[in-house]
Amino acid sequence: MIIRKSPQEIEGMAKAGVLVAETLALCAEHLEPGISMLELDRIAEEHIVAHGGVPTSKGYKGFPAALCISPNSMVVHGIPNEYTAKEGDLISVDLGVTLDGLVADSAVTLGVGEIDPEAQRLLDVCQEALAAGIEQAQVGNRLSDISHAVQSVVEEAGFAVVRALVGHGVGRSYHEDPQIPNYGPPGRGPLLQEGMTLAIEPMITAGAPDVYVHDDEWSISSVDESLAAHFEHTVALTADGPRILTKWLEASAAKPPTPGREAGSPPATPGAGAALLR
Repeated sequence: MIIRKSPQEIEGMAKAGVLVAETLALCAEHLEPGISMLELDRIAEEHIVAHGGVPTSKGYKGFPAALCISPNSMVVHGIPNEYTAKEGDLISVDLGVTLDGLVADSAVTLGVGEIDPEAQRLLDVCQEALAAGIEQAQVGNRLSDISHAVQSVVEEAGFAVVRALVGHGVGRSYHEDPQIPNYGPPGRGPLLQEGMTLAIEPMITAGAPDVYVHDDEWSISSVDESLAAHFEHTVALTADGPRILTKWLEASAAKPPTPGREAGSPPATPGAGAALLR
């Protein structure tokens, strides 16, 4: 069952979304060669707790950390460990925050220092696919209009959609109906209605779409070890169009983005060391 949220619930999710965006910006600020993924997770959790939130992932079905951190060919659900960031890495950071009982969820893929031009193109395309999917999150559209928009952008650029992984509803719980594939024909699935809140999240690779689950039963990587990218926003459907609840502010080309204090503020542009939502 798809849970439509009240205006008050959406405002509460927007507050959680601000904390998500702040925390991801903090991760971008600290992500540099030599930092361990465990340290990045500690920084994020301390910030969330200090601002009255709860890291939604920690303890969710036994997941042990606040952040899902997935380097390079790892697509999603990486468990933070002693791996240290290296120049040229791509590090995907996925974060859910619960604030006053409501959840917001977002993800970014960050470049460490100078990255390969093709890696940058992968990040750019993933962000463009996210924007295209969000544009289709309009009252009166069908769910698969989002899916088709994402797929079109990704595949036209020569990259692959990971078909085994999907977006989802979010808000009262971390994962709600509906599931949102990142591929498929338009005009199918549930009618999009005001009050729906969706986590739209393209997960793509520079190679083939096939993935596998690691022995830890969480981490998921590309079979062919191709680089992966993952960008995600929590989006509320309103009569005035899609409202992004986890949005980033503009940032200079030399500094990590600074998140907005208001949901609905302009998204971020990629920086030299951290390619983020724009």
